Amino acid sequence: MTTLSEINFRDPFILASAQTQLYYLFGTAGQTAWSGTPEGFDVYTSPDLVEWSGPFPAFRPEPGFWADHHFWAPEVHAYKDKYYMFASFKSEGIPRGTQILVADEPQGLYHPNSSGPVTPAGWECLDGTLYVDQEGQPWMVFCREWLEVTDGEMYAVRLNEELSAAAGEPVLLFRASEAPWSVGGTEGQYVTDGPFLHPGQGGELLMLWSSGGASGYAMGLARSASGSICGPWTQDAEPLYAKDGGHGMLFRDFAGRLLLTIHTPNRNPEERPVLLEVQESSRQLNIGEL
Repeated sequence: MTTLSEINFRDPFILASAQTQLYYLFGTAGQTAWSGTPEGFDVYTSPDLVEWSGPFPAFRPEPGFWADHHFWAPEVHAYKDKYYMFASFKSEGIPRGTQILVADEPQGLYHPNSSGPVTPAGWECLDGTLYVDQEGQPWMVFCREWLEVTDGEMYAVRLNEELSAAAGEPVLLFRASEAPWSVGGTEGQYVTDGPFLHPGQGGELLMLWSSGGASGYAMGLARSASGSICGPWTQDAEPLYAKDGGHGMLFRDFAGRLLLTIHTPNRNPEERPVLLEVQESSRQLNIGEL
C-alpha cells in the first residue's frame, strides 16, 4: 500500500467506479515526463482515496507504436459500455497529439481505439478530454500548444460515436491571454494546459484549465453561460488555484462529495497528486481542505 504523497504523478486523473467500488488514479509518470523512454501508463487503485495499491500496467505500447516519448496526461472516461483513455504522445519529427485508447475494464489494459492522434495532423496539441453534451454528442476539448502558436489556444472538436475519429472541424474556444490571471512568458508565450469540463449549477458549463500565473503554475475557470461547448466563453478574473499547482479535474466520491485533484508542486520530480474538497454554489467553486 502507498499514499498519494509517495506517488510521483503529474496531471492526476481519478475515475470513481460505482461498479467496482474502487477509485482509479492515472497520471503522467514524473520519472519520464521530460526525458527517457516511458514504458506506457500505470494506474493505482484505492477503496478509500487514502491507501493505494499499485502501480499496475494500464497501457503498454505494442511494437511499432508511433510515439516514443512525452507520454502525457492519461485520463479515463466511462462511455457507453467501455472505458476510453485520452492521452498525449510525441515522436521525433511527428507533432504531439492526443490519441484515444479503449479497454473493457477501468484498469485496462488499454489499446488504441483511433489509428493515431485525433487532434489535427500537423498541429502541436495535448491534453484532450471528453465532454458529452446534452444531446449525447461526444466532443474532445484540447489545447493547441504555445510552442506552435505562441498564445496557446483551446479547441473543441466533435467525435464520432465510436470515439475513433473527429467528426467535424475544430472550433476555437479561447486563447490563453484572454484570462486576466494568465501571465505570459518573456516573449509573449501563453500556456494552455489541462482542460476539464464540469456542468455548473444554473446551466453554466465550467472549464478548469491551467496556465502560468503571477505565482507560477496556476489553474483558472472559464465559463460558457449558454451551457454550450462552443461558448461564448468568459474567464474569471482570478485563478481558482493560484500558486504552483494545477492540471486539475473534478469527481464525486462514493459519499457524494465533490473533490478536486491537482498536482503540486509543479517541479519535477517533486510533483504529487493532492485531493481537495470543493463546495459548489450557484456560480462559485470554493476549494477547501479534504
